[in-house]
Amino acid sequence: MKNDKKDNQYRINEQIRVKEVRVVGDNGSTVMPTRDALRMAREQEVDLVEISPNAQPPVCRLIDYSKFLYQQKKRQKEMKAKQVKVEVKEIRFGPQTDEHDYQFKLKHAREFLNEGNKVRAYVFFRGRSILFKEQGEVLLLRFANDLEEYGKVEQMPKLEGKKMFLYMAPKKAGVAKKSQQKMDREKREAEAKEYARQEEEQQQISDGGIFANVKAARNC
Repeated sequence: MKNDKKDNQYRINEQIRVKEVRVVGDNGSTVMPTRDALRMAREQEVDLVEISPNAQPPVCRLIDYSKFLYQQKKRQKEMKAKQVKVEVKEIRFGPQTDEHDYQFKLKHAREFLNEGNKVRAYVFFRGRSILFKEQGEVLLLRFANDLEEYGKVEQMPKLEGKKMFLYMAPKKAGVAKKSQQKMDREKREAEAKEYARQEEEQQQISDGGIFANVKAARNC
């Protein structure tokens, strides 16, 4: 058994002074007098570790205390490693951003959201360009709409001084769900292509019929 007087956040062995405890293990749990649990720990050459002091009765495990601490630290390290650090990436526009620049920044915003980062897009109004604030709002709303598969709006366009901000957060990991609007658009495009294909086939059949009639007339 390990030293009972270790300074730690868990009570172990004789530090546990309640009359009875619930001892949990791979085969379930058993409520027993604390003295019996201590005797079992001595027989197994392990420690009686109190893992849930506020339960009634307190919950304990029979385990090597050093091993128990190692497992706790390892679990905390794994949880910390799984935590994704979310950064806020900025995208800046002018009130009259051209299409090429818009598409370039839209591409970067998609990448930021796919990486799990937030996006803060803003339009900066310099001097008299504040007269175009409605145009800036339309630009940011279009930006949010074009990114709806990758992120969700946390704050709609809001003017703060000479800047109008839009905040977006990434959607949950996984395949982005298509919006109903985009599904409808793709359906219309598919139907249009199918209609064009049928029209082309009909034209080919019609042209073939005319050609056949001309050829037959020449052979007469």
